[in-house]
Amino acid sequence: MILFPAIDLKDGKCVRLKHGDMATATIYNDDPAAQARAFEQQGFEWLHVVDLNGAFKGQSVNSAAVGAILKATKNPVQLGGGIRTLAQVEDWLDRGLARIILGTVAVRDPDLVRQACKAFPGKIAVGIDAKGGKVAVEGWAEASSLGVIELARKFEGAGVAAIIYTDIDRDGVLTGINWDATI
Repeated sequence: MILFPAIDLKDGKCVRLKHGDMATATIYNDDPAAQARAFEQQGFEWLHVVDLNGAFKGQSVNSAAVGAILKATKNPVQLGGGIRTLAQVEDWLDRGLARIILGTVAVRDPDLVRQACKAFPGKIAVGIDAKGGKVAVEGWAEASSLGVIELARKFEGAGVAAIIYTDIDRDGVLTGINWDATI
C-alpha cells in the first residue's frame, strides 16, 4: 500500500481546510518545500499536492510553491487544482511532475481527459470530489448532478492511472474514512 501525504497550497502556504471551505484554512507550514522534505524523510514514497487557489480560479496560482516542492524532494509528486488544458498538463509534466490530477475538467470535458491519457500514458489521474454522492467542481464551490460512480465509469478503459476520491463531508475534520462511499 502506498500512502500519499498531502500538501494543500493556499497563498503559497501549506493549509488544511474543513469541508473544503477556504475560510477555514489553518496554516500548518509556511514553507511547502520544507514540508515536502519532511514527508520524504518520514519515509513516504509519493507526494500529493493541490493548488487550492488554482482549483477556484481555474488556472495554476501556486506555481512557485509547486516548483520549490519539486526541487526539494526526489519523490514523485502528483498535482491537482486549476489544470484545465492539455497545454497545462504538458507544461507541468515537463516541469517534473510525475502525475497530473484532473477534476473539474473530467466533468466539463471528459474527452480532454481521454486525450491526456493517450498523450501521457500513466501520468493522468481523475480527481473525484463528492458531497452527498454528487461530484463537486470548481474547487468544490459548485455541485454537479453527476454521481461519483457515473463519473468514474466514463473513464473505464481510458488509461487513467488512478482515481483519487475525496469525500468533502469528511475532508479536514479527522473523522476517518467513509468506507461506504469509498469502496
